[in-house]
Amino acid sequence: MTETERFDVVVVGGGPSGAIAAEDLARAGRRVALLDRAGRIKPCGGAIPPRLVRDFAIPDHIICARVNSARMIAPSSRAVDMPIDGNGYVAMVDREHFDEFLRARAAHEGATRFTGTFDRIERDAGGSPVVVFEDKTGAEHRLPTRLVIGADGARSRVAKQEVPAAAKIPFVFAYHEIIEAPAPSAAYDPMRCDVFYQGKHSPDFYSWVFPHGATASIGTGSAQKGFALRASIAELRRSTGLDAARTLRHEGAPIPMKPAKRWDNGRDVLLAGDAAGVVAPASGEGIYYAMLGGRLAAEACEACLATGDARALKLARKRFMKGHGTVFMVLGIMQYFWYSSEKRREKFVKICADKDVQRLTWESYMNKELVRRDPLAHVRIFFKDLAHLMGFARA
Repeated sequence: MTETERFDVVVVGGGPSGAIAAEDLARAGRRVALLDRAGRIKPCGGAIPPRLVRDFAIPDHIICARVNSARMIAPSSRAVDMPIDGNGYVAMVDREHFDEFLRARAAHEGATRFTGTFDRIERDAGGSPVVVFEDKTGAEHRLPTRLVIGADGARSRVAKQEVPAAAKIPFVFAYHEIIEAPAPSAAYDPMRCDVFYQGKHSPDFYSWVFPHGATASIGTGSAQKGFALRASIAELRRSTGLDAARTLRHEGAPIPMKPAKRWDNGRDVLLAGDAAGVVAPASGEGIYYAMLGGRLAAEACEACLATGDARALKLARKRFMKGHGTVFMVLGIMQYFWYSSEKRREKFVKICADKDVQRLTWESYMNKELVRRDPLAHVRIFFKDLAHLMGFARA
């Protein structure tokens, strides 16, 4: 068993949330440890909005594609294209390279990297936390610290020990396969994201084909226990003509679908990213919210370290929900209504053909906020949604 000198903050988990938290704290002059388990890649479509690229200074060489449209496919196979007007785009990244870039940047700023599996948090004689982890040989290591950020994903072991309520949030199981990108065709466009709202591929969520430049991600998710994710993807690949493409790797993991009601233990542990449940309902988007959560966690920890007041840890959730709680509520309602049956999915795709819906959807996505400057468009959308829900409009 080995022990290092004391850190200000130990960040458990080196995904986008943990890496950003470590980078921001290290840049602020804090002694930071970043603990990550080697070889783990989260199943993810890899879509990030322009605001993330700006806010977190993502360089061009990390972006493997920029798409300018999405295609929504209904249960009947009806397809609706949603082009992005003007100079808008959705950037695509491969998590294998994106996450490591963020970890390396945190180390460049001064964070100390450790590779191993988190085991537990102990307390020293003074009551301060000590993060215990195992390396690949099974040897135990201890990291004494003042604060801990648990950014170790859904089913967080940090949350289970220190913030039990956060360990009980609902989630979907996600699975994807990374393949060699085929040549452009009517079925595959390297500038378009395809989203399948079909129960045969996902009974309660959606499936996707997202381009990543030289590769593509084909994935699906479901909260239905026992749903055959791999068989679903095999069928999706067959039906889209992508079954002949070479598979490079595959990943599976749970993805949370609701922000936890509490992110801290009231003392010295704070959750961030998937551990805090910040994946958007309906869309499943998590990278931007994870990185924002990591930044807010770093700010809350900095305030706590500066004042010695553990109540500062609550600032992370408070600020996140103030900025994005309404968006999460709206998306949650959308998922509850529109994903509940094939009939409603068919109507949902129909609504996506509406130009007001397309414009407001893309503007909200790219800027990560509800669009409020066009109230009449919102009114139009409300009555169109109501007509579909009440059965007054044909699917």
